[in-house]
Amino acid sequence: MKKILVDLERIKRDMDYINSITATEGEGCTRLSYSKEDRKTRDYILSELDKLGVNYKIDGVGNIRAKYPANLNESSILTGSHIDTVPNGGRFDGLTGSICALESMRRIVEENVTLKKPIEFIIYAEEEGSNFGSTTLGSKLLAGKVGVDELDRLTASDGRTARKVMEDFGLSISTIERDRLKKGEAYAVIELHVEQGAVLDRENLEIGVVNAISGMNTFEVTINGVANHAGATPMIYRKDPLAAAAEIILEMERFAKENVNPTTVATVGKLNCYPCASNVINGKVVFNVDIRDIDQNGIDKTSDHLKEVLERVKKERNIDYSIELVGSSKSVTLDDEIVSTIKEKVDEFNYKNRIMHSGAVHDCMILSDLCKVGMIFVPSKDGISHNPNEDTDFADIEKGANVLLATLIALAN
Repeated sequence: MKKILVDLERIKRDMDYINSITATEGEGCTRLSYSKEDRKTRDYILSELDKLGVNYKIDGVGNIRAKYPANLNESSILTGSHIDTVPNGGRFDGLTGSICALESMRRIVEENVTLKKPIEFIIYAEEEGSNFGSTTLGSKLLAGKVGVDELDRLTASDGRTARKVMEDFGLSISTIERDRLKKGEAYAVIELHVEQGAVLDRENLEIGVVNAISGMNTFEVTINGVANHAGATPMIYRKDPLAAAAEIILEMERFAKENVNPTTVATVGKLNCYPCASNVINGKVVFNVDIRDIDQNGIDKTSDHLKEVLERVKKERNIDYSIELVGSSKSVTLDDEIVSTIKEKVDEFNYKNRIMHSGAVHDCMILSDLCKVGMIFVPSKDGISHNPNEDTDFADIEKGANVLLATLIALAN
């Protein structure tokens, strides 16, 4: 079979146009799910599917699915990513994989490639969690990992429930359960994504072949002390929750570096102080601890250490605390057959590559109980993501798209 290649100019055209659709012009890309920017982006993608003559359906949460050939009743090979962003985000996160998947389907249709299994293009809704604070919501509802009743619990910043936001966008919530992905309906899911880390860039590599995706525990920790006058309260009489939080944060950093696995990471990315005034000892501090690893034992060990540190600091500083697990996902080992197929195609192109894991959560891992999973990474310059300065060389995107296309054809036959 002749080697079919993608059209890079078409990929650039699509991405440049969609990246012009932002609520924060000049300040990064802001395309939240269920916004007018999201609708304009969706309309563009659907118009491209119409040009191909490929039928599509949109489920009740907003996932877009388009199968080719539509009349082929074998289990499908899914491919795609997300089009939503974080506020003031980058140009490549999610969109790269979405457009490379679209281009792969275009080339398969244009070349009239014979397939034994259909290719199914997919756009996952609400991956970033920017609306409701719940990441990968579209894929979780698609896979049945969360129930429809979750949409009544989650709320947007304007007070509307997730159900109301989706209904206001014109979606039919009642179809979510009907349109869920069933076991056996898909043979595999392949997602191309920018790495969002610095490994490929620093090692001067072109492709990452992903063999595992990190799981995570996210905790919300509240430390209660006593708010008091910053000048009139001697150091020995203080119950300062911010000082306690600082001690805990530094200890978690040390522990993740020295006592677990090389793949373990622990991060405090959000911290709020109350009353947060320069002349007041704070009375309460709330912060999140994000713990990730490809080894579940590393997640569990680091989570247990957090609880031990909280107990120790409570006794030493005479403060109170509460801890709540607000998010959790298991690590996923990707399918050997899929990893081997991707690696084989990368090597056929002679692209510089390595086997690696993903530290970030992705939609494809949510489907791992229903089908085989594979991932392709392209480099992120300086490892920057979720940032207006996020950048990936289009030459690397072209290489990733060529690997994706070749992998899809191989798996479909």
